[in-house]
Amino acid sequence: MSLQKEVMVKLKEAMKSKDKVALESLRAIKSAILLAQTETGVKEELTKDKELKLVQKLVKQRKDSAVLFSEQGREDLAEPELAQAMVISQFLPEQMSDEAVKEVILGVISQTGAAGMKDMGKVMGMASGKLSGKADGK
Repeated sequence: MSLQKEVMVKLKEAMKSKDKVALESLRAIKSAILLAQTETGVKEELTKDKELKLVQKLVKQRKDSAVLFSEQGREDLAEPELAQAMVISQFLPEQMSDEAVKEVILGVISQTGAAGMKDMGKVMGMASGKLSGKADGK
């Protein structure tokens, strides 16, 4: 099932249960999908990779906003942002543990033969490709 169809199903469920946080979050996803589809001028289906990046971006925006609000002592604004991030993140694949990420990175380092910081670009490129959507880029 495409992300758009999955979001529509969840949106209907949220409407029936009158869950305001889920409604806002799901409407944000729907809006972002529609914007991405009409960006090129042709309404086309998004690839799985584009959908994944779009959802990651929305989660990151919410988390960054929550951090800023918390730093300014505005917990009343930070909490809804974190709640929305949790709702949106349900559309992401399961995140890998730090140990699993470390194993993948070590495998990439041995595969590329990286010897120092000068090879970091090669390692980061391959690692980000392998870990796309499964781990935080940080």
